[in-house]
This record gives sequence, structure tokens and C-alpha cells, in this order.
Amino acid sequence: MDELLQNHLFATHAIAASGSVVFGTALTYPLDTIKSLIQVGSGSSKQLSASQVINRVRALSGYSGLYSGFEWLAWGRIFGMGARFGIYEVLTAFYKDGREDNYVHVSEALMAGMAAGAVESLISSPFELIKLRAQVTSASRFSRATPVTENKAVVPIARLLRGYTPDMKALNHYVGMLSILNSKHPNMVGAIQEYPWMMTGSGRPPSVYDVRRPSEIISLEGWGALWRGLRSGVARDSVFGGIFFSTWQFLHRAMLDWKVVGMDPPPRFFIELFPCHLVQRVSLLNVFS
Repeated sequence: MDELLQNHLFATHAIAASGSVVFGTALTYPLDTIKSLIQVGSGSSKQLSASQVINRVRALSGYSGLYSGFEWLAWGRIFGMGARFGIYEVLTAFYKDGREDNYVHVSEALMAGMAAGAVESLISSPFELIKLRAQVTSASRFSRATPVTENKAVVPIARLLRGYTPDMKALNHYVGMLSILNSKHPNMVGAIQEYPWMMTGSGRPPSVYDVRRPSEIISLEGWGALWRGLRSGVARDSVFGGIFFSTWQFLHRAMLDWKVVGMDPPPRFFIELFPCHLVQRVSLLNVFS
């Protein structure tokens, strides 16, 4: 591992990959914002168009709102793609160990790609959640149910969002309503305090733009909220990773087999088939995988 970290080629590839990810994300991020807001804001009776989304974001956040949350997606993709290719290379190294031709079969590439995709989803899920909430915030109007006032005494209550003050009258009202029920809960007040929106007097959960920072998400919803929807994400990225690497390997093998045809004598190992022009063709074809 120390040799790998000191390898200048490894560092060069890591920097080049990070730069290309950031550049590609920067070019396409406004499209991702428009797509996300259309998915979030459209319903059966209301279908948003791209122009409506752009106009709303411009009116509320300016054109910079189209890049709201960009840094989270960029970091998520850097770490996620690094994990995808890193895990794949580690797993395929075990497959190739002891083989003379250093070759990976398509089925092995499929299994390694699925494992790499699962790890990628695990790493990138928190970044995608925060990115999505930042995008929604760019098209949302801010409102507070109970704003903070300087002269109002704030009662220290756990899991209360910053910018809100507890309304003890509302809290006592809820306790009074629930006290007539035949409940054996040992600490009803403590249970109600787990739902901060009941203490603000609004009676409604906070909007997504009130819970958009990592600290706010963790304090209100817990650590598990950062990986909400993880199973569907793992399924998506596992299938994608498996198909990506297995198709890559299949096309790579097809190109090599095509090159072997007509060679006399046939080469013993595939490594003997790599002049520069063939490497360029193989790399170009594998991109389409």
C-alpha cells in the first residue's frame, strides 16, 4: 500500500480523475437540478416544465441556484467512483492471481462490478441526499412557524431545529389532549419532545429547506436518515456496476479475439496483442459499455 501511495502514476491518475469528475459534474449539474426539481415538484394535477423550474429558481435564488448543492455531488462522485474502480481492481486482482495471462472472465467482472457498485452506493448516498435538499431549497420560499426572538427565553430541548423556539403553550396543549387517553407511556412529555414541530405551534413537520445541513439532518432525523433509500440505491448501482464492467470485459475480449484471427502463429497471451493503435480502438469501444 505504501508503494502504491508513493507511486507518481497513481497520484497523477487520481488527480486527473478527480478533475474530470468535477469538470463533468459542473457542466451537467444545472440539468441535474432541473431534473430533480421536476421530479419533486410535479404531480398528477401539475406538471412542471424546464422553463418553469428555471424561472422559479432564478426568481428565488438567482441563476446560482442551479448550482445549489454542487459541491456535495462533486465530492460524492469523486469518492463514489474512486470506490467503484478501487474495489473492482482489488477484487479482480484476486481473480487474476496465479494466472499466466492476467485475464478476468466476464462472470468475474460481473460479480466484482456488482460488489463495487454496492460500495459506491453506500458512500455516495449521504452526498446525494444533501445535494437533493440543497436543490429543493433553491426553489423554495423560506418561512418560519415560530421565529426566534431575542427577548424570549429559550428552553433547552433536544432535537429542536436552529431558528425555532419551543412554544410551551402548544406543548402543554398537546400533553393535555393526550393525557385523557388510556396510555401507559412513562414519559409522555419526553416522547412529544421527539417531534420538534409539535412544540413550535405549527403542528406540521419542518420543510425540507429547514433540514438541509448534515448537522440538522443528524440532530433531527438521526444518522440513518443519511442512508434513507439505501436498498434501492444499492440495487441500482450494483446492477449498473455489474453490467458496466462485464460489458467492458466482453467488448475487450471481443476486440482481442478479432485481432487474433489470421495470426500465425497465434499468440500465447493477450498481452502480446497491444500495439498503440489497438489500445486506442479497445479503449474507444469500451467507452460505449
